[in-house]
Amino acid sequence: MTFPRLNINGERLWNSLMALARIGATPKGGSCRLALTREDREGRDLVTGWMRDAGLKIHVDEVGNVFGIRPGRNARLPPVAAGSHLDTQPSGGRFDGCFGVMAGLEVMRTLQENEVRTEAPLALIIWTNEEGSRFAPAMMGSGVHCGVFTREAMWQTADYQGKRVKDELKTIGYLGDMSIGAFRPACYFEAHIEQGPILENENKLIGVVTGSLGMRWWDATITGMDAHAGPTPMSARRDALYAAAGLMRAAIDIASAPEFAPHGRGTVGEVHVYPNSRNVIPGEVKFTIDLRHHEPSQLDAMEQRLRRIFQAAQDDPAQPVKTRLEDVQAFPPTSFAPALVRAVEASAAARGYPRQPILTGAGHDAIYMAGVTPTAMIFIPCKDGISHNEAEYAQPEHVEAGANVLLDVLLAQTRAT
Repeated sequence: MTFPRLNINGERLWNSLMALARIGATPKGGSCRLALTREDREGRDLVTGWMRDAGLKIHVDEVGNVFGIRPGRNARLPPVAAGSHLDTQPSGGRFDGCFGVMAGLEVMRTLQENEVRTEAPLALIIWTNEEGSRFAPAMMGSGVHCGVFTREAMWQTADYQGKRVKDELKTIGYLGDMSIGAFRPACYFEAHIEQGPILENENKLIGVVTGSLGMRWWDATITGMDAHAGPTPMSARRDALYAAAGLMRAAIDIASAPEFAPHGRGTVGEVHVYPNSRNVIPGEVKFTIDLRHHEPSQLDAMEQRLRRIFQAAQDDPAQPVKTRLEDVQAFPPTSFAPALVRAVEASAAARGYPRQPILTGAGHDAIYMAGVTPTAMIFIPCKDGISHNEAEYAQPEHVEAGANVLLDVLLAQTRAT
């Protein structure tokens, strides 16, 4: 079967993105829809309504992942899938994750209005809690779907207020009854903003994503003793924050070491100080650590260095504190399916879009999906490389181009299936 050269409706796609962005809109032009909040529910309700209007049948699994199915001629064939997420960071942008879902929706709308029937079914997925900002770990929904995490463990995961995932899924009406893993696609594509500066700097329109950096997350706890800031001499203090400050900087500096540059990444993104009082010496500090690299051996070496640094701090008599590192999440460097990567390249070339191969340094649901089905990603530039920020921005023509590539590769795979 041959398909006509179709183009998505760029104006409709942009307007849909902006309508979604108004849910949880922030004063600086971003979005705040933390996973399983009222705003997350409103965003899901809006988008699933649009999915139904585009002819998709909606299924929700036991961790809230949403699967919209567009029937094909042969119902026995596994679906060709696209997807991403709708949840955001607390001060997130309008495009991270949302672009991938809305581009997939626009593909479905385009096929519906052009009365295109595919041999295999198509699917659009909304993954639960990709960001991990309210509930850790990140990429929770895709992780459960792919067998990385158990349903029961994720159900019991709590936020800092003690609210648990299963209860919050019930509250927002997205605790579904579809069994985990019941949906098995033939392949998976994810369109996304780059979240970095490379495409913009190189004046390229499409990033042909070949794979991802590996990532490891820890929760660190430094325990000293809280005491009065005035009467306690400096020599008698067990200041957890003083020790933690040095450890935070040391953890970040690992990634800048010559042997790990230029692909090393080190971040401390969340810090909690107890008792967090102006005139009390901190007795406990908790913070997160995020290390990344594209070589497994280098990532191992970065972790080993981190553990040595923490052990040295514990053994240092000059700062009598206890240190603890708790594993939170890890995934190895990932390569995407060569045939699907070539399909992205072929579409961009056929449309005349400037393009280049690129690695992703961010975590995406596609990384877990790559472990269970052939997977690829499509990147478009974002202004100044900024993401996880209210200033995040992608140009309308870039959004349209990325969705056109997604349209092409989905149609190509339905023919090949």
